[in-house]
Amino acid sequence: MTDEDTRTQYERMVAGDWYEADAQIQELTGAAQARAERFAQAVKDGDDDAVDRLRELLGSLVEDTWIRPPLYVDYGVHLHVGARTFANFGLVALDVAPIHIGDDVQIGPNVQLLTPIHPVDPEPRRNKLEAAKPITIGNNVWLGGGAIVCPGVTIGDNTVVGAGAVVTKDLPANVVAVGNPARVIKEI
Repeated sequence: MTDEDTRTQYERMVAGDWYEADAQIQELTGAAQARAERFAQAVKDGDDDAVDRLRELLGSLVEDTWIRPPLYVDYGVHLHVGARTFANFGLVALDVAPIHIGDDVQIGPNVQLLTPIHPVDPEPRRNKLEAAKPITIGNNVWLGGGAIVCPGVTIGDNTVVGAGAVVTKDLPANVVAVGNPARVIKEI
């Protein structure tokens, strides 16, 4: 960040640059949390409009897709979910940067999709600087329960990520990956 930079903190965030969470950003995250709560309540109440509440929360949601609450997001609007995808309870999708989830994806309970990054150097971290890197999940991927996908990761089509795996680097299509850090153990 430079003193000449006239962009808002949100504009810096969306551009993938370092930013500070100011009042505007806090307001946007608060609004997303309220939308997530309305979605969860609609599901709990058996309301016919639960899918509409989910659509209001997310950036895009394609047909025959379902996410079981609770769903935790930073903004919601940067989360894009493809057709016939299912996410079990407790998905954490910190969508500071875009998260794109393909078609026919299966997401186990308590999966974390984490786009935010923080400075390694102590002084800028103390100053609460943050940035983010996007996550892309291909088509027909299975993320086992408790898997964690780190900032900037792309997972290729048809890949299976084992339960509890921590994906720190891109995974190609058509493999099984397990462990911390996740490593490919088998081609499909």
